[in-house]
Amino acid sequence: MSRIGVFDSGFGGLSVLYEAMQRLPGQDFIYYADRVHVPYGEKSQEQLLEYVQQVVDFLINQNVDAIVIACNTATSVAVASLREQYTLPIIGMEPAVKKALDLYGDKKVLVTATPITVRGDKMKLLVDRVDKHHLVDLVALPGLVHFAEREQFDKETVVPYLQETLQDRDLTAYSSLVLGCTHFNYFKDSFRDILPEQMALVDGNAGTISQLIRKLGTQIESTGEGRTVYYDSGKLCEGEKREKIDRYLERVKRMREIS
Repeated sequence: MSRIGVFDSGFGGLSVLYEAMQRLPGQDFIYYADRVHVPYGEKSQEQLLEYVQQVVDFLINQNVDAIVIACNTATSVAVASLREQYTLPIIGMEPAVKKALDLYGDKKVLVTATPITVRGDKMKLLVDRVDKHHLVDLVALPGLVHFAEREQFDKETVVPYLQETLQDRDLTAYSSLVLGCTHFNYFKDSFRDILPEQMALVDGNAGTISQLIRKLGTQIESTGEGRTVYYDSGKLCEGEKREKIDRYLERVKRMREIS
């Protein structure tokens, strides 16, 4: 049995945790939401490095066997330096640009992410590496992070925001939309309402957990029923906070069926 740490700036990373729990039953998980500092996507790189270091140190002290950075923004800023410091597997995330191009490479791909991810060097390097025919466009959707952290999933609020932000895009020209922030997975129903039927939704959760499985190898053998604990900025989630997490996980389950 392995103990796996998963963290994000808030509750967006629960979509990654859910994927891990479905594919790795019997493992122990520790989920850390760094909600004191949410949203990561609007902070400076220096701030993010400090915040991520604090979370990783916390998880290391919990004796985890691997860490999943369930945040594209934190991955883009910090994963390289973390891997230099620690020998345990540190699994990062990146927007599923390659996956979208591999599946639908004859048409354009629209990649959505946080502002710092859209502007970051890691995104530029990723697009330069995989987008040989200049098919990728980028757009920042910072409002979705705020909606998600407030549990504001109603279409009456979300759909107008998406329509306004994407109004200058000819969506019929795209084959797919990449959800380049784990918070965005909560809004697949709203995306589906405004996107053309042929435009697929693509995220990187499955690929991230596949990489985790490869890195852990034989450590993932199950010896019993796994346990998951949740922390909100270092404090154990109990009572109302635990009930809130259950609501997020239930929504993740529903959104996972939408493509």
